[in-house]
Amino acid sequence: MAATLLGDRSSLWEGNPMSFWDVVWFIFISFAFVAYLMVMFSIIGDLFTDRNVSGAAKAAWVVGLIFLPFLSSLVYLITRGSGMAERAMRRSAEARQQQDAYIRQVAGQTTPTDQIAQARAMFDAGAISQSEYDALKTKALV
Repeated sequence: MAATLLGDRSSLWEGNPMSFWDVVWFIFISFAFVAYLMVMFSIIGDLFTDRNVSGAAKAAWVVGLIFLPFLSSLVYLITRGSGMAERAMRRSAEARQQQDAYIRQVAGQTTPTDQIAQARAMFDAGAISQSEYDALKTKALV
């Protein structure tokens, strides 16, 4: 009873198996679609991170990408493609500088002299023994 209401789905595949070339074509189309999505996301990401483009121009590009996706993406890559790599490299360099500055800030910039002075202060306060002080001093000098 349920099979008649929903239809016999097994009959869809019985008389029409996929050939080898159907599978190859499916894989090729899937690859092309994923590549298309990657290009679109790359264009949209570049467009919205570029501060030199006005809001109206960004809106026009997005409308073009929605209604004429292949043509507008081709035009975008031709007109602004070389700048995409430069802008990506600049953003990467800025992110690297910010990360390095953060790491330096968090890690602190102590020199071996500062480390030995801190160890001496702990030794004088009685917080560490002579052997621990010597170990910290050796570690700071190495």
